[in-house]
Amino acid sequence: MPILNRSKIRPDVLKLCDDAFKEQMKGVMEFLNKEENKEFNFQTLYKKVMDANELFFKREKSLEELTNLLTEKERLFMVKLLRHAMEYGATEAEKKSPIPDDIKIEKIDIKGIPAEWQIVPGGEESKVILYLHGGGWIMGSPNTCRLLTIELAKATKMRVLSIDYRLAPEHPFPAALEDCVAVYKWLLLNDIKPENIIISGDSAGGNLTLATLIKLREGGISLPAGAIPISPATDLSYAADISRLDDLFIKNGETDPILADLGIYWWTYVYVAGANSRDSLISPLFGDLTGLPPILIQASSSEMLYSEIRRFFEKAKEAEVDVELQTWDDMIHVFQGEQALPEAEEAIEKIGHFTQKILNR
Repeated sequence: MPILNRSKIRPDVLKLCDDAFKEQMKGVMEFLNKEENKEFNFQTLYKKVMDANELFFKREKSLEELTNLLTEKERLFMVKLLRHAMEYGATEAEKKSPIPDDIKIEKIDIKGIPAEWQIVPGGEESKVILYLHGGGWIMGSPNTCRLLTIELAKATKMRVLSIDYRLAPEHPFPAALEDCVAVYKWLLLNDIKPENIIISGDSAGGNLTLATLIKLREGGISLPAGAIPISPATDLSYAADISRLDDLFIKNGETDPILADLGIYWWTYVYVAGANSRDSLISPLFGDLTGLPPILIQASSSEMLYSEIRRFFEKAKEAEVDVELQTWDDMIHVFQGEQALPEAEEAIEKIGHFTQKILNR
C-alpha cells in the first residue's frame, strides 16, 4: 500500500515527479532485461520491499527485522537496480537539458576517489564548493547531481569539486565520511585556503556535509568558510530504535514523493552497519556543534526529514553557530535540482547570496 497521498501534492510538482519516475522506470527495465539480472523476480521482490516499508511507517518492527526480510543477495540486487535507474534518469535529464559548451567538466582521481571539477565561465579558481551527492548512502554520483551542482557553480561563481565517495552496503560507515575528509585535506594540500572552501551536499550528502565539519573540528583541521546542507538527514538513531521516528516524519510520508515509497529503511541499516547510530558522525544531531562555521540549511516543510532538520537547526542555534534555515512549503526533497520550479531558482539564488556573504567577510 503506497504511503504517498498524491492528492496532497501540488499538480506541477507531481507531474515533475511522475515524469522523472517514468524515465527511471526505463532504466529499471533496461537493468532487468540484462541476462545477468534475471536471478530474481522483480515484482515479487518489490512487493516485499513495499510490504516492509508499510511496517516501517507503522513502526511495528525494528529496522534490523525489516532489513532482514530481504536476503543479502536481494539487497545487493536492489542496490544495483536502484543505482542503474538513478544514473539512467540523470543521464536522460542531462540530454534534455544539455550542459552548455562553455562549462568545463574535468574528471580526476584523488587518491583513488573519483571526482570531477565543474567550472563555469567566470568561476574563481581559488574558491571551491566541495559537493557531496545524495542517494541514501547506497547510490548516486557526480552524474546524478550534475545539473544541480552546475547551477550552484553559476550562482556562486565558484569551482565545484563533486566527489564519488564509497557507497554502502559494500562500504558502510565510515568509508564515505573518510573519503569526504580525505578530499577536503587534498584541497588544503593543493593550496586552496579553508576560508575559500564551502562544503555542500544534499540528503545523505547533507548528512556527510555536517559529519565532515564535526570530524574536521575533532581532528583540529582548519574548518571551511561555511556549509550548505540541502535537506540533510541529521538523525539516524532509529537504526537502533525505530520508536525514535517522530510523528512528523511519519505524517510527512504522505507529502514526500521522493522518499516515502522507496523503502529507505534498509538503506540506513546497511550504512550504519552495527555502529552506534547516535554517533555524531552518523547522526550530527547528537554532536557537539560548538565552533562550527556558518551553515545555511534548505529544506521543504513537506518532506519526511523536516522535523530532524529543524531539531538540528535549533541545536546549532543553541550552540551559537551562525546557522540559517530556509524552508519552502509544498516542495519535494531536494527540489533545488528541479529548475522548472520557480522555488528552485529562488533557492539557488539564496545560496549565491549566502556564499558571497561568508566569503567576503
